Amino acid sequence: MSEYNGIDASPPMARWMKDTLDRSFFHRLIPVLAARVSPEKTAEILRAQPLRKTVLDLPKIKSIVPDPGNPNGDKLLLLRVQHEADLTPEARGYLRAHGTTFTIYTLKLNYDYWTADDILHAILPEELLDGAPSGFAAVGHLAHLNLNDEYLPYKHVIGQVIMDKNKSIRTVVNKLNSIDTKFRFFKMELIAGEPNYVVQHSELDCRFIFDFTQVYWNSRLSAEHERLVSLFRPTEVVADVFAGVGPFALPAAKKGCGVLANDLNPSSYKYLQANIQDNKVTDLVRPSCEDGRDFIRNVVWEVLDSPLAPYTPRLSRSEERARKKAKLANTPYPEEEADTSSRSVPRNRIAHFVMNLPDSAITFLDAFRGILKHPRGCDSVAAAAAVAYAEMPMVHCHCFTREMVQESAERDIRQRVGEQLGRALGADDEVSLHLVRSVAPNKDMYCISFRLPRDVAFDLVTSE
Repeated sequence: MSEYNGIDASPPMARWMKDTLDRSFFHRLIPVLAARVSPEKTAEILRAQPLRKTVLDLPKIKSIVPDPGNPNGDKLLLLRVQHEADLTPEARGYLRAHGTTFTIYTLKLNYDYWTADDILHAILPEELLDGAPSGFAAVGHLAHLNLNDEYLPYKHVIGQVIMDKNKSIRTVVNKLNSIDTKFRFFKMELIAGEPNYVVQHSELDCRFIFDFTQVYWNSRLSAEHERLVSLFRPTEVVADVFAGVGPFALPAAKKGCGVLANDLNPSSYKYLQANIQDNKVTDLVRPSCEDGRDFIRNVVWEVLDSPLAPYTPRLSRSEERARKKAKLANTPYPEEEADTSSRSVPRNRIAHFVMNLPDSAITFLDAFRGILKHPRGCDSVAAAAAVAYAEMPMVHCHCFTREMVQESAERDIRQRVGEQLGRALGADDEVSLHLVRSVAPNKDMYCISFRLPRDVAFDLVTSE
């Protein structure tokens, strides 16, 4: 907090404070000029044009306060100067015309007054102030940071300040540079608070519980979760190849979709199962814990052999009450006619594959080669697959690229996708590219969505 029209309300500098946070050090007594006004005139005076730039307007500080020397008498109007001589002629004239007298009022500021950003700017060296890590991502009661090396000597103070200033936060962790090579979640260290890493987090009308240190979760992808789920129709089946704890799978199921949700990480699978139960979508989501390639190759046949139940619209609480009332009164309850045709049709076709493993998802696309060519060569089953997949599924594959220009990024991503599919995605193919977010100065995350080419799925691609 910088100087405010002559009133310096910033915290005292504490550049020496590195290993331990001393909250008692942060206090200031700031004298400001105050005008005595009668209680019945305070509203009028606050609206007065001559005082518009004179009344004190600091965060969390009231402009009108009781007079400490006479609590039941006149009020004190706090001004943003310390001396009467510093008032503008218009303000001084207005206040004198209203018969006010002046006094000095002492603002008492302590650690609780200042924001996390204020405190960290008082502690960190000047050369580290740009980009000071007062921001964080929150998952339930846990805040996680990704501190650059230069901030690591201050990590415990930073963590404590963040926890102090955000009352819902009880645990603060810092992501380390190392990553689990098999299950792709970041390792992390506790820098403040209690070592409680099992969090409850709400998103898209779903509640998730998981151990943040054992699974992959990124709160910055909430918009992407919502965007992709919005593309799914309630009557469709979605196969989530790298489902994690269910950020795509559960909202899709809440929408009415049938979902095949897979993750190789046993911890993700455990919490995925718990979240399916907790969100009451056990009839719509089939979880599995297997390698992504095996899942891709097997899941179309699993759904053909064992279709998901027909789509049934989920009623809101008010609709449920209306249905019960109609039942008691022996009157018919109006159904949603738009979906009537889908209610008796078992769902045996996957409409969407979701592949949210941006570091390596593209390398799994080779598993789609011959996906609809029955592994045992059974003609009748293959014929059933050809009928079911008159329309091919969409594949939504997340990936990284270091190409910062969209045209170059698209060229790079298309080339890598084509290498795995065994043929390029051409002008006649249904393809779209969506920029999800920038993850580093020279690294962007995209989602390429394409309709799986029929010649790839039925292993009809011929080498050139």
